[in-house]
Order: sequence, then structure tokens, then C-alpha cells
Amino acid sequence: MVMTRRRFLKLGLAGTGSVVAAGIGVEQLVSRGVLPGKHFLDVITGACSVSSPPLHFAPVLGPSRSGSFFSHARNRRVGYTIAYPPGHEPGDRLPLIVMLHGFGGDHRNALSSMTPAQAVGLRHLPPLAMVTVDGGGGYWNPHPGDDPLGMVIDELIPLCRRQGLGRQRIGAMGISMGGYGALLFAEKYPQLFGAVAAISPAIWTTYAEAHAANAGAFASAEAFAAADVIAHVGALAGKPVRVASGNDDPFHPGVVALTRVLPRSATVDLSGGCHTGPFFVSQEPASLAFLGEHLVQ
Repeated sequence: MVMTRRRFLKLGLAGTGSVVAAGIGVEQLVSRGVLPGKHFLDVITGACSVSSPPLHFAPVLGPSRSGSFFSHARNRRVGYTIAYPPGHEPGDRLPLIVMLHGFGGDHRNALSSMTPAQAVGLRHLPPLAMVTVDGGGGYWNPHPGDDPLGMVIDELIPLCRRQGLGRQRIGAMGISMGGYGALLFAEKYPQLFGAVAAISPAIWTTYAEAHAANAGAFASAEAFAAADVIAHVGALAGKPVRVASGNDDPFHPGVVALTRVLPRSATVDLSGGCHTGPFFVSQEPASLAFLGEHLVQ
């Protein structure tokens, strides 16, 4: 069945009569995100259409190794993948990108359009290694009995450094929940992370807003305050920062609030697009190139 825009707006609107009677049209409510379906409305109106640059990889990709370890910080086994650039192998000393996955993801799908080996195998990218890891769904901040931030800092990065990676320079990168996490990591450990790139970071401006959208994102209002990347943005002073967000992304208001207080040196790309794969894909090469520029010197 063809789902037209008019038919879509007529479906699922029971119980909204009092609001509409107050003078607010159904289409306005959907477009504002008050009623369910803004994402679908964006899709059918073309707001999510984003062109992606062609991806050109090296003829032969570097090796990629996956494994797992028991994380005392997370109280469970976590999987990880380490990827090396073309012409390099385990044991080589290289700058490291810690790539954080989005909500519902894991180390196997942290990137939207490619594998870690493909990411560090993009042509014209300087030699960089990448690591991905299972961070769960707790927005990369500490929760009782599950601390993904501590896992990365105290367990994953030491594991990588024992293999020669990130001994001098480490960058943080992520998409959505992972984009928020990358900013959080760079703010909490500014001496450890030399640069950060966040694609469509999932940022809320208040705990009430975050709790209403995802009750598991933060353990408490105090936890939100401690991990508020807008409030603690001063820790990014002097650090290379890149943030990208689509204008029709539901997290865009939080991103805009962040960009208003970012250091003036930050690279900000606010352009057309939604919180969807096409926008993520369009921003991955530029984010990787940005980290490569600032990590390989």
C-alpha cells in the first residue's frame, strides 16, 4: 500500500482532538515532534536526503583483530576490534582512534558505512589505528555496576598501549550516543585525548529531557550533571574539536546549545540531514580526516 503524506497524518491521531481544537494543526504537531512520526515526515518530505562522498579505500586493507576480555569496570565480558592501516601490522606504534558506537550497537557496528579496517584504509588518510569496544546502552557514563567510561580508560586503552597503539596520541570519535561519549571522554580526560570528532552527538540539555527520552541514559540527576558535556565544555579549550549535526536531527537543539559554548577554534558542520545513516555516512570521512590531521604530526 502506498503511504501518502495525507494518509500518514490521518493515522494514529486519536486523542488529539483537544489539542487540535486549541488551534494547533496536526501537521504542525508532527513536524514539531510533539506527535509521533516526525522522522517519517522528514523522510517523505526529503529533509533526510543527504549526498555522501564516494569512499575510496587502499587496494589492500590492513589487518583487523577481534577479541574479548573481562571488564572489571563493566562486570562482564566485552568484545573489541583493533584495525591497522594498510602497510602496518600488530606491534607497530601508531596513533589510535577510540571509536564509540551508538545506542543499541557494539564493537562490530560502531561505524555506519564501513568496518574499522576500511575506515583506517581510506585513501589519503595518514597511518592510524582504530579500536571499537562494547560499551552497552548507558551512554558511556558511569552507572552502578557498569562503568563503560572506566572500562575504556583503565582497561581498553592500556590493552592497546601494550600493543604499541596510542602511546603518544589518542583521538575520540563517535556517532549519536557515541558522539556524546567522545565529547565526554575528551572533557573528562583532556590530557589523554588529543582530538575529538562527534557525529550527530546525542545531547540533551536537562536531566528531565534525557530521562523522558531514555531512562537508562543516566543513573540520576547528579550523574547527568557530572556528565553534562555542555556544562563542562571548558575542558576542551585548546583542543581540536569537530562536531557535525543535521538540521532535522531530534538532538539538534542540544548540539546547537553545545556549539554556542565550544571554543572558537572548533570545527562545526550544521547542515541538512537527520539522525540517520545517510548523514552519518556523509560525515565519517571528514571526521576521520580531521582526526588524522591532528593526531599524526
